[in-house]
Amino acid sequence: MEVILLERVAKLGQMGEVVRVKDGFARNYLLPKGKALRATKENRSRFETMKVELEARNLEQKSEAEKIAKKLDGQSFTVLRQAAEGGQLYGSVSPRDLAALVSEKGFALNRAQIALNTPIKAIGLHKVPISLHPEVEVAITVAVARSADEAARLARGEDITVVREEPPEPDQEAAEAFFEPEVAEARRARDEAPKEAPKSEAETEKGG
Repeated sequence: MEVILLERVAKLGQMGEVVRVKDGFARNYLLPKGKALRATKENRSRFETMKVELEARNLEQKSEAEKIAKKLDGQSFTVLRQAAEGGQLYGSVSPRDLAALVSEKGFALNRAQIALNTPIKAIGLHKVPISLHPEVEVAITVAVARSADEAARLARGEDITVVREEPPEPDQEAAEAFFEPEVAEARRARDEAPKEAPKSEAETEKGG
């Protein structure tokens, strides 16, 4: 289907361009969202009359988006979730979760503006792109951790996903430190004493 773009659409084109897209994409996204019109002869004429108004509205929206971008770009947000020892979340952090989190801080966003292709499923620092306007995009940092302490360690650049190693076996001297000095000395003497070779049966009978 050929459509006329009513605003810039990433990977498609600029406002006013006529582009060919899949029918499903047009019907399910571009047309209902008001991002495009079917490229009929009537709509081409209609667009020419709408163009000045659309460009003015686009400039206004872009200006508003740029103001928000200056405050939002580079901001850090913390999400606390339960996770396994290796860092895998019991669940995930979705665009809806992030939109709610950012909105709580005073930035009016909806989940469609969170440009996250797949939900976050592991603890750590995650860069998340935010599309404030077709021509204005910023990035925020989301620290996903199991506790506020872990989030602070992440912010310092520590790796909190390292699996703890088992402690090494204590060596001989370390083990002896648990015994009384006399007992330790006796154990050492016993271990260092030369072992006698077992007597043969002939020697046993002669001795007997």
